[in-house]
Amino acid sequence: MNPNVAIVILNYNGRHHLEKFLPNVLSHSSGYEIWVADNASSDHSIEWLQENYPTVKTLCIPENKGYAGGYNEALRQISSQYYVLLNSDIEVTTGWIEPVIAFMESDSKIAACQPKILAYDLRTHFEYAGAAGGYMDYLGYPFCRGRIFDTREEDLGQYDDERDVFWATGACLFVRSEAFHKANGFDERFFAHMEEIDLCWRLLNMGYRITYSGKSKVYHVGGGTLHKSNPKKTFLNYRNNLVMLFKNLPKGRRWKTVIFRLILDGISSARFMATGAWPDVFAILKAHFAFYVMIPSLTKGQKRNFYRAPLYYRSIVWEYFVLGKHRFTQLTKLKFPTIPKL
Repeated sequence: MNPNVAIVILNYNGRHHLEKFLPNVLSHSSGYEIWVADNASSDHSIEWLQENYPTVKTLCIPENKGYAGGYNEALRQISSQYYVLLNSDIEVTTGWIEPVIAFMESDSKIAACQPKILAYDLRTHFEYAGAAGGYMDYLGYPFCRGRIFDTREEDLGQYDDERDVFWATGACLFVRSEAFHKANGFDERFFAHMEEIDLCWRLLNMGYRITYSGKSKVYHVGGGTLHKSNPKKTFLNYRNNLVMLFKNLPKGRRWKTVIFRLILDGISSARFMATGAWPDVFAILKAHFAFYVMIPSLTKGQKRNFYRAPLYYRSIVWEYFVLGKHRFTQLTKLKFPTIPKL
């Protein structure tokens, strides 16, 4: 058993995913510790695991703390040099672990890395959650190599490289345990959605690297806990995006950015109105009010170290919807600054 890598699957009422995908993970991860941390499921996931897969280690979290709190609670109890945070709805492939760990071992400043994320339902194309590594524009809109908004590229080997990115997906996140704990893990106020982007941004500001390795690939179902049209997901995405920007932007830029986002989120609400998706409209309004209530706690005792983060200093909304740039290669090249010494 390799003590340096622990695969940790966070589960919440996902027994159906465990039944389908856990055998695949076990068959392609021989020699590595595999944990299932259960977020107070009511579908008897733990009982099923203990009966059918007694070699899989389990942790029971007494309440549903979401992705952020659930993983924080679990990883405090697991000792390993590297964690692999793996969604329960992912199909892994032969040799999916070794190239990522080898890449991270090449530089101690690499705090996190993700593999190539392909779609389980359309295996020739990239998946929404992570694709070939994540980026973010200066207004806080995330996008990926291989996926911008609703456009998914076909995987033709164009992203088989290894490189620095702005954020690595939480669907399959390799993270150095020392860096994770040094950053105090995920911000539990996020509950779920964008907590991995917030963590990656904080790690970048601490002088670490966030990376992607196209030498490994996995297939992701996506939407396993909350479907993309769920108003709760809309609320979490909009609120957490504002929280993340306010936390991590330099003080001189954050209010200007929040005002721009207020306007753009209003336009987004209008698009939902046009399609009759009123629950999503109310979710956006609720998200903004929730964010404003949180502002005092976001600024209290805040001590931050900033360097010029590798944001995309153009509007991805404008580039995509107005200029018709739907592929990553059509965008202006992103340049990463020199990583400061730790």
